[in-house]
Amino acid sequence: MPASIGPRRSVLFLPGSNPRAIEKARTLPADALIFDLEDAVAPSAKEAARAGVAAALAAGGYGKRELVLRVNSLDTAWGEADLAAAARMPLDAVLLPKIEDPARVHRSLDLLGAHGAPAGLALWCMIETPLGVLAAPQIAGASPRLAALVVGTSDLAKDLRIRETRDRLPLLTVLGLVVLAARAHGRAVLDGVHLDLADALGFAAACRQGSELGFDGKTLIHPDQIAPANAAFSPLPEEVARAGRLIAAYREASAAGKGAARIEGRLVEALHVEEAERTLALAAAIAAREGG
Repeated sequence: MPASIGPRRSVLFLPGSNPRAIEKARTLPADALIFDLEDAVAPSAKEAARAGVAAALAAGGYGKRELVLRVNSLDTAWGEADLAAAARMPLDAVLLPKIEDPARVHRSLDLLGAHGAPAGLALWCMIETPLGVLAAPQIAGASPRLAALVVGTSDLAKDLRIRETRDRLPLLTVLGLVVLAARAHGRAVLDGVHLDLADALGFAAACRQGSELGFDGKTLIHPDQIAPANAAFSPLPEEVARAGRLIAAYREASAAGKGAARIEGRLVEALHVEEAERTLALAAAIAAREGG
């Protein structure tokens, strides 16, 4: 399945030092889980967290959820050991923090390979600094194994000295640039976290906005955020039904030698069919994920 199809509607961060959260995640309806060894773990707990995550993953029980490990930067004392451990874990991807150039992507892949990581292990990259945003196109194209870009909105807001607003207007340029870079290279792209857990309406609005901007899903910090994210980034039943009608109408027109069709008063061309097929593929992928 292409990286842009997902489903990656809800991507929950789990502190690697919190065994209770890691255990509970086996029952949560998130599309993907990020076991976090970086920001969520105190320096004194880094090694214990790494060992705990490795044990939890070895025990299994996470079903069809996509499993990702966020490692510490290679600039830290734990980064290379994290990658060495990740190479031996049953993961779908490794999330690299604060990526600002393709060289760090290449270096991480080399280290994973040196430690015996399977060739199918993907990389995700956090874009969470101004330099990272400016280099996002080069980062997105750094390797075929790079599957997704993740926007670190909290760090970006700090570095850019942005005032937080519910409409996120000050961040729109950054969000759009990262989506553009991801799509230019056929990568998935995930929106940043919403930190105010008491602001359910604001979170729902941010999810709608993220979907409208083209994100595949949203990174989350609490299980209560999963259901709203899943709803916001899922095609509506009427959208799925319309996609089916659109494809059928276009095929009928093509069989008659026409290059376009008209459905419900609108002109339908090949590009609309491609988007309709993506909608159907996403709906099928979501159904498969939720079926087990």
